Amino acid sequence: MEMCMDSGNLKYSYKRIHSNVAYCALTTKVGTRNEQEKFNGMAHLVEHMLFKGTERRSSFNINSRLEKEGGDLNAYTTKEEIVLYCTVLREDLAKGIDLLLEMAMSSTFPQKELVKEKDVVYDEIITYKDSPADQIYDDFEGLLFKGHPLGKLILGSRKSLRKITSEDLLEFTGEYFTPGNMALSVVANVEPSGLESTIRRSLEKYSPGSGLQYIPDETTLFEQPVPENPYSSLATGNQFSLSENRHLHQSHCIIGCSAPSFYSNKERCTLALVANMLGGPASNSVLNTLLREKHGLVYTVEAAYTPYSDTGIFTVYFGCDAANTEKCKSLVYSTLEKFAGTEIAESKLKSARKQFVAQMLIAADNLESQALGMSKAMLVFNQISPFELSRRMVEQISVKDVMDVCSKVFDRKRLSELIYF
Repeated sequence: MEMCMDSGNLKYSYKRIHSNVAYCALTTKVGTRNEQEKFNGMAHLVEHMLFKGTERRSSFNINSRLEKEGGDLNAYTTKEEIVLYCTVLREDLAKGIDLLLEMAMSSTFPQKELVKEKDVVYDEIITYKDSPADQIYDDFEGLLFKGHPLGKLILGSRKSLRKITSEDLLEFTGEYFTPGNMALSVVANVEPSGLESTIRRSLEKYSPGSGLQYIPDETTLFEQPVPENPYSSLATGNQFSLSENRHLHQSHCIIGCSAPSFYSNKERCTLALVANMLGGPASNSVLNTLLREKHGLVYTVEAAYTPYSDTGIFTVYFGCDAANTEKCKSLVYSTLEKFAGTEIAESKLKSARKQFVAQMLIAADNLESQALGMSKAMLVFNQISPFELSRRMVEQISVKDVMDVCSKVFDRKRLSELIYF
């Protein structure tokens, strides 16, 4: 089990907005990679069970605490974090903060609820397997990082989940769900002093004696030293080429490799831009224009880049008629080779930077996403990255930066592929 612990204060940050709605997120630095192999799926099961009872509230009371006020409560799990978040009216913000901390720090994981919730997760696993376009991503990552903690499945399996008891969940959360391993973000129209008092009151209830650390949004990655990689082992990625007959009507394919981590600032930013150019959400992306608009071979093609603490993953996914698989693969590989071996025109790079910044700005208009991003940034970088910094980082990407990253990441010897047909 990989360790990523901090016994210090609860980090929190705040952004003031002019709205009657408030958003808050509580992120804990623990995920699938921190599980024991025999308990794969525990982090995701914990996320489910946080809603099933605390020392003060039943499952019904947890779910109705904010909803009866018109609010919303949700959660999700990744390879490196478990996130609880809520949206409430401004006057109910204290209730929202209190409930998030209560769920994270005083859940009881009753055995009766655990038995029922395992059945829910079993159904989730079955549903996922019925969607090859979704499952192929997890399977590809599992193969790429096989033998490394990042290779474990988020949902786990029936076999691994069956072994988990309430005591196991209590031990897991007792180890990782500590104030120093968490970050709380708030986006709301409240006074900073009042917010601090609100958080302190709730924190004292569920973790007496714990302190707070305020993280302002005025530091920059250019001025602060890059944090050390919190993990000791680096996942460089395996290389493979596999096809599996699943008797599908459509062929699903992923081509990809390991990629830069969160802490490779310039490479991370550059590869994010390149992924957006290749197969981002815009219909004018390079691969969509080539595979769909020019040749009519696919309905969907997308490129994605996900950074982790010690590595990352870059993928290109497409779904097509089985007869067109080889042609689509050839076009994808030739496109990646072109990016790796040919300098992009400055005019094209300028247009790509402008498009990416505009997309970032539009995405930043989603206040819930801002809250989620703030809490993650506190745990990853120990600071908040203002939008202007992100804009500046993108606008400083040069033609050489693009070629350097592409020649390194898209080396044909590093690329793997997985096909379901």
